Amino acid sequence: MPGYEPLAATRFLSSPDQLSNIRATIREVLRQNDCPPQFIDDFIMAVNEACANIMQHAYKGKCSGDIILEIHKKGDEIRVRLTDFAEPVDKSACKSRQLDEIRPGGIGVHLMNELMDDVRFLETKAEIGNILQMKKKITTRKKGE
Repeated sequence: MPGYEPLAATRFLSSPDQLSNIRATIREVLRQNDCPPQFIDDFIMAVNEACANIMQHAYKGKCSGDIILEIHKKGDEIRVRLTDFAEPVDKSACKSRQLDEIRPGGIGVHLMNELMDDVRFLETKAEIGNILQMKKKITTRKKGE
């Protein structure tokens, strides 16, 4: 990422028991970069939702897939990339359910879009796997505020 300072990079298995370590890593990296507590909480929630979606939907619950987490900073913007090696997902199907439907699950994409300034899939070179990139300016709390 030209112009971006790498803050962290780690590779982990697509197992839910990895999520607490990932959250702790992100929290420490963002604290070291003087991010405010609400920013940190929002950022962690969005990344946690994205990782859970990769585990559940891209890897279909298989705990043996790899996920790469990369965090970069440029000025007051923090970017995170999550790369998986599962079959490419149908990006048009990656959307939230209707919020007025009362049932568990299905709002992770909505949360990611509300908590982050930009959420998008990047094109992959080999058409194998998926790259989700999210970014958020440190000075913003939530979209629209």
